[in-house]
Amino acid sequence: MWRAIKSDISAVFDNDPAARSWFEVVFTYSGLHAIWAHRIGHWFYKKGMFTIARIVSQVSRFMTGIEIHPGATIGKRLFIDHGMGIVIGETCEIGDDVILYQGVTLGGTGKEKGKRHPTIGNSVVVGSGAKILGSFLVGENSRIGSNAVVIREVPPNSTVVTMPAKVVKRDGVRVNRLDHGDLPDPIVDIFQDMQKQIDELKAQLEALRTKNGEQREHDTQSV
Repeated sequence: MWRAIKSDISAVFDNDPAARSWFEVVFTYSGLHAIWAHRIGHWFYKKGMFTIARIVSQVSRFMTGIEIHPGATIGKRLFIDHGMGIVIGETCEIGDDVILYQGVTLGGTGKEKGKRHPTIGNSVVVGSGAKILGSFLVGENSRIGSNAVVIREVPPNSTVVTMPAKVVKRDGVRVNRLDHGDLPDPIVDIFQDMQKQIDELKAQLEALRTKNGEQREHDTQSV
């Protein structure tokens, strides 16, 4: 248990440059408090004491603003930055070294039974406000952009942005996993491509007009 607590605290220092001391982290980081409360609730949940587990979850939600269902499975070194508004569903599975920013929802899409929430692979970063909805896998080392809405499986080592979410690449090179504000925008890329085509068509039309004007002038002089 103490090894797990130490690992959780170390994850904060690894991922948050604002962390200054162990005392500050232990007593002021709500994401850390939510993870520790979840471990307690999850223990009761696995023992079949579902009501007590939900009470622990609700108390944690009231204190931290982070709602983690006690049935969710969370791996090692999860880091929740700020965390206000995060919701993690009952059948959600989160791997090791995952980073979640505020406003993230790992939820379902309906009233289906069984596995209905996403599985988040190792070393995934989910940007603020992102929604991952449904029972599918987000591959390891992937990055989900802020406010993306993901409703289908994400391959490993992918960068996903926009709504509905699209997998995008930047010259085939992954960017810094913490640099979640520096993501390509496929919508902007589409508009830029359209503008380029419009400019090319304008140039061709202008060239055609010039050619036709010169031809008419030549015909007039010939007459």
